[in-house]
Amino acid sequence: MKISNETKVGALTAIAITLLILGFNFLKGKTLFKTGNFIYAKYADTKGIMVSNPVFINGFQVGSVYEIDNADKNLSSIIVAIKLKDNYNIPVNSLASIRENPLGTSSIEIRMGNAAQFLKSGDTVLTATNPGILGQVMNALGPVGDQVKATLHSLDSVLSNINSIFDPATKNNMQAVIANINRTTASLAVSSASIQSMLNAQTGAIAASMNNVNSFTKNLADNNDKVTNMLANVEKTTENLSKADIDGAVEGLKKSIESLNNILAKVSSTDGTLGRLMNDKTLYDNLTNTVRSANILMDDLRVHPKRYVNISVFGKKDKSGPLMAPLPVPDSLRK
Repeated sequence: MKISNETKVGALTAIAITLLILGFNFLKGKTLFKTGNFIYAKYADTKGIMVSNPVFINGFQVGSVYEIDNADKNLSSIIVAIKLKDNYNIPVNSLASIRENPLGTSSIEIRMGNAAQFLKSGDTVLTATNPGILGQVMNALGPVGDQVKATLHSLDSVLSNINSIFDPATKNNMQAVIANINRTTASLAVSSASIQSMLNAQTGAIAASMNNVNSFTKNLADNNDKVTNMLANVEKTTENLSKADIDGAVEGLKKSIESLNNILAKVSSTDGTLGRLMNDKTLYDNLTNTVRSANILMDDLRVHPKRYVNISVFGKKDKSGPLMAPLPVPDSLRK
């Protein structure tokens, strides 16, 4: 059977196209038949990862991205198929994160976990978001930018307040305050000069005070013996006082006071003679009348002696009446 040239050209063309497709997929890391170890990772954002991008563990390439497909029509999650070069022991709690490279090709980095169980072909590895170098820089600069914005806002508020405060009246007040400060500094200069004059070693008041203190201490040193004798006398006096029976003296004084209180109590009462004499008004009146009668009798005896003693032979008898009251005391007898 003779094959025509057209059939040969068509067969060769089909074979060439097939070889071209297979070579292209091979260069992309894909084979015609899906064989090997595959694990899957689910991301919300693949960050530009492409098929055939490398997959690393501890810096060693263990595979490549075989396929990227969306899990649903909303593109809320994207499934990345990873083809491993060998059957590696990857713990089930390992994390796969996309590492961006602004100057090169993005890649997937798997951080090994510590679980005792390992991922099998067809399992899904846990994923984590890796911000990358630029993302880390932006995350670090983000709070700083917010602080700068807040600072600028506060600065704007402060400047507005300053502009509202420094009206013409306030400026005049500030000038007055500055003038007062200048006067205060001038006063301080005068005060410092006065202090310097006080501190002068020859004419200062402090120097004179120190001279007086020196003189006083010199006098104390010169009279040291006298001061010592005085202190010795004080010590002896205190020793004598400590040896004195002060408690006995106080006890005797207490007894004397008690005796005096008893005497005063007896005088105040009507039991004793002295108490009756001091407190009985009738006795006082009787004594007063007796003394008055005695005074009258003595005056009558002095004035009318003949009535009581008659020694005259030729004289007459005194017939005048008796005195009824004492005579007044002559001026010569008054003191």
